[in-house]
Amino acid sequence: MAPMLRLYNTLTREKAPFVPIDPSHVRMYACGPTVYDAAHIGNARPIIVFDLLFRLLRHLYGAAQVTYARNVTDVDDKINARALERGITIRELTDGTLAAFHADIRALGVLMPEDVNRPGERPRFVEPRATDHIVEMVNLIEGLVAAGHAYVAEDHVLFDVPSMPDYGALSKRPLDEMEAGARVEVAPYKRSPLDFVLWKPSKPGEPSWPSPSGIAAPGRPGWHIECSAMSWKHLGTTFDIHAGGIDLIFPHHENEVAQSRCCFGTEVMANVWLHNGFLQVEGEKMSKSLGNFVTLREVLNDWPGDVVRLAMLKTHYRQPIDWTLRGLDDASRMLERWYGHVGDAAPSADAPESVLEPLLDDLNTAAALAEIHRLDDPAALKAGANLLGFLCQTRSERDAASVRASGVDVAAVEALIEARRVARAAKDWPESDRVRAALAAIGVTVKDNKDGTTTWSVAP
Repeated sequence: MAPMLRLYNTLTREKAPFVPIDPSHVRMYACGPTVYDAAHIGNARPIIVFDLLFRLLRHLYGAAQVTYARNVTDVDDKINARALERGITIRELTDGTLAAFHADIRALGVLMPEDVNRPGERPRFVEPRATDHIVEMVNLIEGLVAAGHAYVAEDHVLFDVPSMPDYGALSKRPLDEMEAGARVEVAPYKRSPLDFVLWKPSKPGEPSWPSPSGIAAPGRPGWHIECSAMSWKHLGTTFDIHAGGIDLIFPHHENEVAQSRCCFGTEVMANVWLHNGFLQVEGEKMSKSLGNFVTLREVLNDWPGDVVRLAMLKTHYRQPIDWTLRGLDDASRMLERWYGHVGDAAPSADAPESVLEPLLDDLNTAAALAEIHRLDDPAALKAGANLLGFLCQTRSERDAASVRASGVDVAAVEALIEARRVARAAKDWPESDRVRAALAAIGVTVKDNKDGTTTWSVAP
């Protein structure tokens, strides 16, 4: 029996024990990026938080028993507009943006499909792209029309919201508030102002596919239908956890629930809904007009990825987070203390209970990090940090990676470090100082540790 995990469920507005549908196959879905532009620092929060949940579920139920699907939206109005603006094809835009996104989140210590999937075995981590699931979307749309939950009007297919009596159960918004907040398109062919688009005709130059339900004109899917289709294909009609940012509760997640439940006749789409809070920058909402809009790449140019990850996890995922330079400085110092304490020690066999226990309480990362900081045993500290995605490299590996990223010749640095060690052993202090100066000239700082080892890093 796995230790009991408790999660706050947006659907019930309560924190309750997590009971998987099938403990031998725990299934989780998270809304991923829309690949039209560089990810900003707020986009990194759900990626990091739900990576931690994936790690925790694997720890509790076994690595082979958990499947994680994180989608990629690669058909969207913003994508079409940006590709036209840059004068490139939509595929060129989405492929390039996705590659940059992958490079950025890998620097954050986020697990990727290639890290967990094994040849010949069922994939544990899938990253489905919307454009690879058009067939599933069409099938789902036609199922909704056949069931009387959607209708065709002027080459569009729209979901008939009044056909679902308990629409709004996830967001718990009054009907008039939903109508005002949905920012619905004023269109005469809608039966209800809340009805939303499942499929629409494509304009010239836009991606298009054969339309469902007898529509002659080619078209493309609406936004919400893609997640219903992709979660259905990879996780089934009902699954354990659906995760995303708090801004997605309405209308996106509400509409996903409506589509999936009405098509498959299920009571729920997912049993547990998790949503992370907003991110502010230095106490203000991030926006380009305020000049505080920060991309993830810009942050990673100045700070190591593990520092960014730690700064993000110091605040509970459901609370708003204030992204500050002071928070990054604090995280950097904490990590340096950890690396200095564990050195190249191997982690103990399992994470300490003192670290695991707060994580089981709705991912209480602040308490878990405090417990890690209290640990004296290097092996236990490393095991606890590993569970949260930290110290997964030795100090030497981390420093070497930092040097490689900076463009410094690792072999040359190692040779100078060894030459300095030989000089110090022979008490040839002038030669030792000369080598240190040579290292400093290429931006490498050395630190002589109490245990007799020497570590090094690249100056930012």
